[in-house]
Amino acid sequence: MTAADRLAALETLDAAILCERAETALAALVEVMNRETTFLRAGHMKQASALTAEKTQLAQDYVTIARAVQRASDRLKAEAPERVETLRRGHEALATQMAENLRVLATAKSVTESLLGEVAQKMQQQNTPKTYGAPGPNPQKATPSVSGLSINKAL
Repeated sequence: MTAADRLAALETLDAAILCERAETALAALVEVMNRETTFLRAGHMKQASALTAEKTQLAQDYVTIARAVQRASDRLKAEAPERVETLRRGHEALATQMAENLRVLATAKSVTESLLGEVAQKMQQQNTPKTYGAPGPNPQKATPSVSGLSINKAL
């Protein structure tokens, strides 16, 4: 079944069932984003990154259902206006949650990069020879004995 077929099948669902599926997908996505944000705030990068695949799948599911809801919006507004309003509020809450999640992700990335940069700098300083010339300490740079520092920027 193609993506277009799945979308068409979703659009033809009963209004209450389509809204229920959208609410379920929305709640699951918000829940995993909350867990990820909590892990990131606590500095548990490994646990947060373990949620990436689940979050990606849930986001794809939600986008597919949201498209179906959007394409069937006139019918849904007529048949289940209160459910549509609930979905609208839920979508607004998701947007707020996504903004917070992205802010925390950006902060975690910035802190990680800063720490790794400091570690690399300290490692290089430790490997600089301490020599003295006529005017005092020799300012020349030594050839680096540390061949490199690998950084995974997946976050």
